[in-house]
Amino acid sequence: MSENREIQLPEDLCAAAEAKFAKSFGTLEEFLTFVLRNLLKDEATKMDAAEQELVEQRLRELGYL
Repeated sequence: MSENREIQLPEDLCAAAEAKFAKSFGTLEEFLTFVLRNLLKDEATKMDAAEQELVEQRLRELGYL
C-alpha cells in the first residue's frame, strides 16, 4: 500500500465537504482520494484524446484518412 501524506485544509471547507458527502464517503480522506483520482484520470483521458488527434492528423497528412 502507498504511503500517506499529511496536508492542511481550511476547517470550514472540510466541515462543509464532510456534511455534504458523508453519506457517499466514509471519511473526508476517502472523498478527497476519490476526487483526486478522478481529476488525474480526466487529465489522462485528455492526453489520450490529444494523442489520438495527433495520430489522426498524421494519417490524414499521409493520405490514409
